[in-house]
Amino acid sequence: MIPEEARAFWRVAIVEDHLLQRRRTEELLRAQEGLRIAHSCETLPQFLGWLRTATVRDRPHLLVLDLMVDRRPSVDPHTVRALVDAGLRILVISALASPPLVKNIIRAGAGGVVSKRDSEEDIVSAVWAVLRRGEWMTTELASVIAGDPGRPALSIQEERALVLYASGLTLDAVAASIGVKRDTAKQYLDRVKAKYAAAGRPVRTKLDLGRAAWADGYVDPYASDS
Repeated sequence: MIPEEARAFWRVAIVEDHLLQRRRTEELLRAQEGLRIAHSCETLPQFLGWLRTATVRDRPHLLVLDLMVDRRPSVDPHTVRALVDAGLRILVISALASPPLVKNIIRAGAGGVVSKRDSEEDIVSAVWAVLRRGEWMTTELASVIAGDPGRPALSIQEERALVLYASGLTLDAVAASIGVKRDTAKQYLDRVKAKYAAAGRPVRTKLDLGRAAWADGYVDPYASDS
């Protein structure tokens, strides 16, 4: 038998202020081969305090994060962005009590969102999807975000270009799919970027465009599983 310290594990941290739910999440993830609980606590500040002293070998690959904490401030999207920029993948487990907060956390870089009303199987699937650099969103949340009045109004061609580009196609492939020249496809994407910037949501890279398309419901979060 291979000693535990020699095995390859995905390390997961959990932030959840409700003890029973936190313990059940720990049980679910410990039952998964290849996962190890690196840390579990009530609040994000507690997690950040632990993270500052954690060794490289103890640092988690994924943080399972509850956004709303009873009698304490909610999670700050700027903090989430800093964690994502530092290389941490984040899965939100939310009661969806504040859709605007959830949207802001997605825009800050969270890789997935599941509702506390979703099944335990969905939670486990979401964990694996985000660990593997995929994305996960519940149908419920996707419908909420799709109706976001702050979403930029795109033309049909701009939307087609965004969806194709965000789905992984090259600029040349996008142009061929739409039936236009490469420069025209680039113009569509430039207009998309300009409209997002005007809405206060600047997108500069292909990754930014992909995340915006996912967050605003243009791209099916389950498409990669088919």
